[in-house]
Amino acid sequence: MPPAAETLLDEVDGEEGAGGPHHPPGAPRRRPRRSPVVLGPAAAALLSAVLLALATGLSRGYPFGPMTRNTVDLGQQYLPFHAYWRSLLLGETHGDAFLNWNSGFGANFLGDIGTYLSSPFDLLVVLFPADRVELALYAVTVLKISAAAAAMALLLLRLRPGPWPVAAVLGTAYALSGWTFDFGATVPMWLDGLIAFPLLCLVGEWARAGRRPVLGPLVVALAWTANFYTAYMATLGAAVVLLVRLLTSEETADARQRLAGVLRAARGVLLGIGLAAPLVAVVFLGTKVADPTPESTFAPAAWPEVLARFLPATASLASPALFIGTPALVLALTLPFNKAVAPRVRAGWSAAVLLVALSLQWEPTHLLWHAGASPNGGPYRQAFVLCGLLVVTGWFSAARGLPRPTALLAGGALLALLAGAARGSADIDPWTYPAFGTAAALTLAAALTALPHRRALAAARVLPVLALVLLVAAQGGETVVTGKRIVEQQREEVAWSPRIGPWHTAVAEATARADAWPEHRTEPGEIPGGNDALLAGGQGADYYSSLTAEATSRTLADLGFGYYAKGRHPVTLDNPVTDALFSVGTRIRSVPTEAVRRDAPPRAEVSVTTTPVPPLVTVRPERRPPTHPGDSAFARQERLLGADVYALPAVTRDGRTVTARCPAGSQLWFWAPEYHGGAALAGQPPVDFDGRPPAVRAAMAALGTVPASGEVRIALTPERTVRLPRRPVGCLLRDRLDSAVRGLTATGATAVRAGGHAVTAELPPGSTGTAVLAAPRISGWRCAAGDEEPRPARTYQGLVAIPLDGRATTVSCSFRPPGLTLGGAVGLTALLALLATGALHRRARRRAEPSDGPPPTG
Repeated sequence: MPPAAETLLDEVDGEEGAGGPHHPPGAPRRRPRRSPVVLGPAAAALLSAVLLALATGLSRGYPFGPMTRNTVDLGQQYLPFHAYWRSLLLGETHGDAFLNWNSGFGANFLGDIGTYLSSPFDLLVVLFPADRVELALYAVTVLKISAAAAAMALLLLRLRPGPWPVAAVLGTAYALSGWTFDFGATVPMWLDGLIAFPLLCLVGEWARAGRRPVLGPLVVALAWTANFYTAYMATLGAAVVLLVRLLTSEETADARQRLAGVLRAARGVLLGIGLAAPLVAVVFLGTKVADPTPESTFAPAAWPEVLARFLPATASLASPALFIGTPALVLALTLPFNKAVAPRVRAGWSAAVLLVALSLQWEPTHLLWHAGASPNGGPYRQAFVLCGLLVVTGWFSAARGLPRPTALLAGGALLALLAGAARGSADIDPWTYPAFGTAAALTLAAALTALPHRRALAAARVLPVLALVLLVAAQGGETVVTGKRIVEQQREEVAWSPRIGPWHTAVAEATARADAWPEHRTEPGEIPGGNDALLAGGQGADYYSSLTAEATSRTLADLGFGYYAKGRHPVTLDNPVTDALFSVGTRIRSVPTEAVRRDAPPRAEVSVTTTPVPPLVTVRPERRPPTHPGDSAFARQERLLGADVYALPAVTRDGRTVTARCPAGSQLWFWAPEYHGGAALAGQPPVDFDGRPPAVRAAMAALGTVPASGEVRIALTPERTVRLPRRPVGCLLRDRLDSAVRGLTATGATAVRAGGHAVTAELPPGSTGTAVLAAPRISGWRCAAGDEEPRPARTYQGLVAIPLDGRATTVSCSFRPPGLTLGGAVGLTALLALLATGALHRRARRRAEPSDGPPPTG
């Protein structure tokens, strides 16, 4: 290695020789220069934050504009979860890290923590007030993207010494890729995978060199804890990087060295995953009992669509988001032709990029990237890895200086061919080619300015700075345009939720005033978005999570509740029978006072209704009283209640009219889970039903009061093919329901105490039959009657049940997330192995160090 390169390498490593800097006697001490490994990552982080803010502001998105950012699951899942996370961390919730009492009538929250909230960045929500959770989540998003930029810039400078400003620009290109705007910015927990990829590549570098055997597994553990889903993809990508490095680096030319590097890396990854096992095991087992989604068959995107995604301002779920900016892409395309780079380095990185790109399109490798299951929606979630490989490839071409003109021309020609082949793509936006052409022109100007030629002294200082300014302008301008257009397209084309505002605040305040838990539940009702109870408090049915238990979804659907997201988003049901079944004694109802808009927080009028309901724990006799047969939601409600409270008439359907006869004055309920359209009782306003199987199931709804004649005529206004169950009509007799409620109250618990993940109830002496806790029997519940040993809870019509023999006067139940014990054991084993690894490494290092005794004489 030339002396200049050695000096530069020492500077990048923050060292000037093994003994530190040498100063000749009497020479003035030079002011130490800041290390590139500090300047590069810092500049990348700052530039990424500024560009993201500009893109948000130009799209008029919150917090720099009035438009909501809450598209799709960002508003329905991640924002509510972060709001609840803040409340939990501040001790303001009834549940704890094990159990969430607010949602789904009781849900496994540790699994949700591991899925959505386990990133260290998410702890920052406690620094923001409750009504600024949107701002907190945006700040977390900016910090994660900035951290990804810094991590990539650091990796580049560790892989090969080079100019830190270029590393900063490329780090920004990676952090603000098309994948980030298309996925990461609206699925913030996936951004932890964006950070993990360069960090795991650094772990591979340490393993290759036999360094940091303790820190490496800790980094792996942090990545897998923060978000194991994208960390898995990042780990595969880091393995590709390590393989290329082992095959192309002169430092590991020996086969034994390569094998040792692989084994050290495998040890570090296994130990790191083991350390993360207490959380990963809970999430993994949670997915096994989650409501299953329909199988998805992978269909690769057409190649013109794939090529279009390298260009700016393109967005689609059906093709991989591969935009990294024209300057970064053209540098990557020059590597195969850059003769200043060693041939095997050029071949290794070019082959890696090509093979990973092909792996995105082949079903077996697609399944490998996604852990064996093709995801529903967005089959190219691993595209950030290819973006990272392209950035690394560009760095290897530019680290030693600007590629030669022949390489630049060849890379530019490839880029032109790519842009031309993508012209027919449906993803091309009106801004795509203008932004691409402008960025290409600025990149060309930067290259011409940076080309070596004879310069005056002043020009020699100014031109490199001008070249850098042009490079930043090209990369930054194209990135901002891309971010702006993707946000605008998402806002127009996908579902959205309004910003948090007066409606949410009013419901939350009313819920807090009425909350009487655990005497009975308080249901916050429907508010815009999803996961209402996480935002507003209370203890409702609404719950949207990738880990929504199948037991919860099926139990509620059988009782007439609706759902979205193929069953993973059960929603509230305003029905007096189900309120009695789940001890919902207070219900909050809210009606908007103005149209819900994208550019303003909504307002609403809020009302509170409290009705007598049975306690949270009731006692059911050994023999159930006779109820209506059948599998309708009405019959299932009655079986769970233990009383006949509906008249279930035979119905006649004539075209778009359903007729039946019911007792006069009863409340008419219509149950049509697959029906999409309106339904109206004669003389009453229509009620909308949103059934769209298999994704959406419509909840049963009240159509009005049966007239004195007892004749029921329901007019249907369908928007799709009408599919009704055999018994779609139920006529509720309130006096029977009131009698059933009084009976369950009289025989139910006399006192109920609830902790973070446990319930204890006192029962009337001599209680026999079955004690029923009004919570879905999800995996993890253990119960006991009296002084008995806790055992896995039994099931009573889908709810938690404890058999009684007449001797016990108390029952107790507690929830422990499945997988916690197994994960804890694996984690402890990994920790002991890590400590042993560290001790062995220190001992080996001490043996390798020379003794400090006096030098020999003579």
